[in-house]
This record gives sequence, structure tokens and C-alpha cells, in this order.
Amino acid sequence: MNKSELIKALAEQKKIHVDESTKIVTAFIDAIKEALVRGDRVEIRGFGSFKIKNYDGYTGRNPKTGDVVQVSQKKLPFFRPGKELKEFING
Repeated sequence: MNKSELIKALAEQKKIHVDESTKIVTAFIDAIKEALVRGDRVEIRGFGSFKIKNYDGYTGRNPKTGDVVQVSQKKLPFFRPGKELKEFING
């Protein structure tokens, strides 16, 4: 499911206009992104949690050429599914 499919599903399920559904989904995603940028952890009970993981820089290799490449440090979002989501998926 992509963002537009989520918007359509919300509009159909709650019987609201697609424009209203778009605003809701966009606001939800933006709120999660802003919290992660601030360094906050986002937890949605029954679904899972999002947090930022920091990775240090390291020396790597270009697999195509074999050249040594310096990889800078980075932050990446990390999702951990909640217990209820795992149980739902596994039956």
C-alpha cells in the first residue's frame, strides 16, 4: 500500500472526501517526521514505534571499482513493530 492508496482507503472507510483524507494522512505523516527530526521517539500503541538511529562514519569500498570510500555518519529512521501487530500478522 502506498500513500495514495492509504488516502483512498481512509476516504472510503470513513466516508469523507478524498481532499479531507489527504489532509489527515499528510498531517499524520508530517507530525511523525517532525517528531523524529526533534529526536523524539514516536510510539503508536498496538502498531509500533519509530526512532532515529545514529550511525558513525566508516571507511568502505565501492563494490564496482574496489576504491576506498569514506562514508559519513548518518541518522536513519528505524521502525519496531508492536506486539499486537506481530500477533495480528502471525495469526
